[in-house]
This record gives sequence, C-alpha cells and structure tokens, in this order.
Amino acid sequence: MRKTSDAVEVLKQRTGIDPDRDPAMLQIADEFRAGQLIYDARTAAGLSQQQLAELIGTTETVISELEDAEYQGHSLVMLRRIAQALHRKLEIRFVPEDAQAV
Repeated sequence: MRKTSDAVEVLKQRTGIDPDRDPAMLQIADEFRAGQLIYDARTAAGLSQQQLAELIGTTETVISELEDAEYQGHSLVMLRRIAQALHRKLEIRFVPEDAQAV
C-alpha cells in the first residue's frame, strides 16, 4: 500500500470506500481530516514537525501523532496551541449533514 498523509486517501486505501459518499464513513473521515489540517497548516508555514513542536512546547512525537490519519486524541487545547503558533485562527463549526441543505 502506497504511503500517504491524505486522510481521505487513507480511508479509500484501507476500506475501498469513499468517505465523502458513504454516510457511515463520514465521522471517521472527519477524525482523519483533523490530522490532515494540522499537516497542511504546518507545511504551508514551512515548518518541520520539530520546529512546530518547539513553538508550542511539546515534542516532535506528539506532532507526528496529531498528524497521523489514525490518531483520535485531538484536543481543543492542543489545536488552539497549534493555531496560535501558526498564526491561524481555530474555527469550529456545525454544518448541515445534508450537503443539499441551506
């Protein structure tokens, strides 16, 4: 299996199911996306895992775990620290389950 950090691709590879089209997989996909968001923001900032870890007072191992598509221990406290270190605003929203809904 090809190594990838893209959350949706990991799900597709492991299950053969497109999480964006299968309601049963949507919750899992959301958990995977959290890691992808951290990875994308960190790399866009041009930082290594070690550099981000130093900015927020943790270890490279913690950053690696947070970016892992299978990690489920994301906390708001840690996400806020990452957002602050990357000069980003953390936004949490409720959106309609039905993509057709307004």
